[in-house]
Amino acid sequence: MADQSPAGGAPNPGPPPRVASDSRFPADGSDLLARLVAREPKAFEEVVRKHGPRMRATARRLLRSESDADDCLQNAFLQVFRHIDRFEGRASLASWLRSITANEALMMLRARRAHPEEDIEPLLPAFLPDGHRAHESPLGSEPLDALVEREQIAALVRRNIEHLPENHRTVVLLRDIEGFSTEEVAKLLDTNENVIKARLHRARAALKRLLEVSLRGEPREVDYDALSRRS
Repeated sequence: MADQSPAGGAPNPGPPPRVASDSRFPADGSDLLARLVAREPKAFEEVVRKHGPRMRATARRLLRSESDADDCLQNAFLQVFRHIDRFEGRASLASWLRSITANEALMMLRARRAHPEEDIEPLLPAFLPDGHRAHESPLGSEPLDALVEREQIAALVRRNIEHLPENHRTVVLLRDIEGFSTEEVAKLLDTNENVIKARLHRARAALKRLLEVSLRGEPREVDYDALSRRS
């Protein structure tokens, strides 16, 4: 199926999403929710203090700009204030806030995007006609999500994510770093789960290749053309 979503997959503007989850409220306490619905200023101050740093970190990873992250956080909290009555408690308040933040960041990405989508092909590993890898991987067969959990590799993973094309970078950030489910990522990016799975598979393969380059001691600033020639 062709990918019908915009480059990077940013959603159309609209009210904050309802988070699909079987978990049950309250994670922050029913009293806090009641105070939020009542528009109590001190309740919002408590939410900003408790959840603001995590929300800003999500915005910063997606937007790669301190000032844009600040704008995103401000917009996200404005949405929370306007739409707190939409929160049904089917997921934790933290999950709902995270979804709002990601949604705002993705809309900002869409608004500022003016360049054509980059090709991920030069970053993917090369295979021989018999199906084996053309170059042996120093990471073995360990999947990317397992590598992210390894403390000594996690920082390297985050650095190399920045080299991925925007639409693939966004998917792997939301799925593997922010921890959204495939269903949630598809809703945030206004596309279907098969598109997300395909992008995620290719993004993970490309990212693992970039990690291999880094572990071999090659320059961190990867030359797409050079990688393609070596393949």
